[in-house]
Amino acid sequence: MKFLKKHIVLSVIVLAAMLTLASCGSKKEAATAEAHDHEDESGVVELTAEQFKTVGITLGKPENRQISGAVKVNGLLDVPPQQQVSISVPMGGFVKQTSLLQGMPVKQGQVIAVLENLDYIQLQQDYLEVSSQLEYATKEHDRQQELAKENVNAQKTLQQAKAAWQTLLAKENGLKQKLAVLNINLAALQKGNIQRTINIYAPISGYVTQVNVNLGQFVTPADILFRIVNTEHLHAELTVFEKDIPRLKIGQLVRFTLANETAPRTATVHLIGREISADRTVRVHCHLEEEDTQLLPGTYLQAMIETGAASVKALPDAAVVDFESKAYVFMKQSGADSTFHFNMLEVQKGNSELGYTEVVFPKNTPDNEVVVKGAYDLLAKMKNSGEHEGH
Repeated sequence: MKFLKKHIVLSVIVLAAMLTLASCGSKKEAATAEAHDHEDESGVVELTAEQFKTVGITLGKPENRQISGAVKVNGLLDVPPQQQVSISVPMGGFVKQTSLLQGMPVKQGQVIAVLENLDYIQLQQDYLEVSSQLEYATKEHDRQQELAKENVNAQKTLQQAKAAWQTLLAKENGLKQKLAVLNINLAALQKGNIQRTINIYAPISGYVTQVNVNLGQFVTPADILFRIVNTEHLHAELTVFEKDIPRLKIGQLVRFTLANETAPRTATVHLIGREISADRTVRVHCHLEEEDTQLLPGTYLQAMIETGAASVKALPDAAVVDFESKAYVFMKQSGADSTFHFNMLEVQKGNSELGYTEVVFPKNTPDNEVVVKGAYDLLAKMKNSGEHEGH
């Protein structure tokens, strides 16, 4: 009898445990289903007809409006090719003298280096010798012409004298041009003054940006000794994406800020590039309104190109709410019940003007009505509901 009672008590305990586990499982499944239903409703705000009227919700659709736009771009300061010079030498030589340093200002015609080479002496010597020979050849040619008129000499003799004279004349002219390129004083040379050095002059005024030589170094025509930049006519070189190019026109106003400044400067669009680079951008050349010689080529800048009014899809400013650094609108969901459901939809904001903001919707967005008044009330309700559920 005791054994039977003990067996019955044990069976009751096991049955109770099984019922308890089944009950916990049902509660867990119900909780999971409830959480799933809540996730499905994420980003949706529900209002009764009375709440809809109390809040004062107003619905509408995006309108086509003329809104002044601007294209935000990056770029840098640059100089035209004719305002920057790379200085080389026409004939190699040893650097005997130079005092240039990077950043130094120079004036056009200023001596920036002195070179020395025995070849300079040889070139001048060749010129003097040819010049002397030409003088004799000229007289001989004139004499043979006179004799030819009197039929004293043979025609062949006159032709030989003429050929020798023309050869020396061409050689002298060629040496003159070489000496001129080397900046050798021809008048002084004709008096017998041979110089063993030549001067290198600055071709433009500006600032030295590169110094690639030192005293005693031998340089060749292929070497770049110095670079000089004239910063009087800097321009802004902007990088504009391909999709924004149709909005640009010559003469548009550009407001830009340099990397080391806070006050904006102004420029105007002067040229629009005709070639699209590999990264799908186009170069736009802009002239500065105010020249500033203290600015440095290559300085980074950020700019806004004012493109004028354009017809875009726009909503009242109050229809677009900012939440967690993103822009949203509330779109009315289709339904036949007595309640109102609004879906929170992320959008891209554009330019704003006269109380309206350009709005770009995601692709395949239904053409439903949007909350144009009361959007922030819906956002507040959604946030409050989220906080209440959290507690």
